[in-house]
Amino acid sequence: MTYLITGARLLGGDPCDILIDGGHVAEVGAPGAVDAGRASRVDADGLIALPGLVDLHTHLREPGREDAETVASGTAAAALGGYTAVHAMANTSPVADTAGVVEQVWRLGQEAGHCDVRPVGAVTAGLKGAQLAELGAMADSAARVRVFSDDGVCVSDAVLMRRALEYVKAFDGVIAQHAQEPRLTAGAQMNEGEVSGRLGLAGWPAVAEEAIIARDCLLAAHVGSRLHVCHVSTAGSVEIIRWAKSKGWDVTAEVTPHHLLLTDALAEASPAGPYNPLYKVNPPLRTAADVRALREALADGTIDCVATDHAPHPVEDKETEWPAAAMGMVGLETALSVVQEAMVETGLLDWAGVADRMSTRPARIGRVAGHGGHLRAGAPANLTLVDPSARAEVDPSGFASRSRNTPYVGMTLPGRVVATFLRGRPTVSEGKLT
Repeated sequence: MTYLITGARLLGGDPCDILIDGGHVAEVGAPGAVDAGRASRVDADGLIALPGLVDLHTHLREPGREDAETVASGTAAAALGGYTAVHAMANTSPVADTAGVVEQVWRLGQEAGHCDVRPVGAVTAGLKGAQLAELGAMADSAARVRVFSDDGVCVSDAVLMRRALEYVKAFDGVIAQHAQEPRLTAGAQMNEGEVSGRLGLAGWPAVAEEAIIARDCLLAAHVGSRLHVCHVSTAGSVEIIRWAKSKGWDVTAEVTPHHLLLTDALAEASPAGPYNPLYKVNPPLRTAADVRALREALADGTIDCVATDHAPHPVEDKETEWPAAAMGMVGLETALSVVQEAMVETGLLDWAGVADRMSTRPARIGRVAGHGGHLRAGAPANLTLVDPSARAEVDPSGFASRSRNTPYVGMTLPGRVVATFLRGRPTVSEGKLT
């Protein structure tokens, strides 16, 4: 499989030609300077070449909720979004808390072939927060798990969290915490503030997130371990993470595309009217001030990366009254467009910064070999080609995901993934799965 990509703007820079041969980048040179031989040519004039995107936070639902998503459908959505690797969260049924389950998910990813799947192991058995799961066995399994999370629920027991942080040090693992103090969020429906008060919905205070992050940063520093904070959503959380990093502690953090663009005002004044469950998510959409703080933190590196928290749900779990609706949004196929809208179009990041936050840093945090590196001779040919000038209305009927619960329906967003290559093999060509 030999391809010559012509005229691509590498990381948004000057046009160049990229020769792919045998699954690797063979040469990068000025337009017309690369000897391609009989390589298949890919016209990338006007397109931006980025390293394949890496998602630290994807819900693929299989095993157990194949009505919402499968590994095959979710990774197809990922490829269309420019991703070459995703981390599959553990809250499946059965829970991914043993070597057997994580190996099953890993093998399903290999069979699907759309992108690499790195299973995330549960921190506690059954996500119940009572005892540690088989962390060592999952780390030693064929899936080589390095990220562990009870995402969906918080590891609220400080003693258990400390033990988990200590345990994963032996194999350079990381605990990814869903920061939500359960007693402060019992029955909570949306961000606590003026909008929740007007709508009569139980509020979800920012301090419920911030208190757990502060505790866990201190615990990670105490034991000398790695902590990753999932889906940061408040300005206060940003300040705590900034403080922890100033101490030199090994703390990283992610933000979702929807927390970079949307606010809690949509629960009251969405295009479809108030109480639209498409905007119900965990953690909840916050205020405009929080959005500004999150964007600035992603730009200055306080928040390390963008992670989708792709959370598919079948129609019946979303098209119901707000209190009964499931929390979550799909995001793999729109993530890059949202980041372009929120960060590139506003001048907060250039395309090299996008590559760093959506590929290089998440690959480093997740210890994903072969992804997130520079597109230079000898590197694995994991890359995506993006048309930054395209603009299109979001139509979920065309999604590869089995679910349609996108908050961007009807919105016009910039950018389009034209092609994705996984180790030199095109998984997406001309915007379509190959």
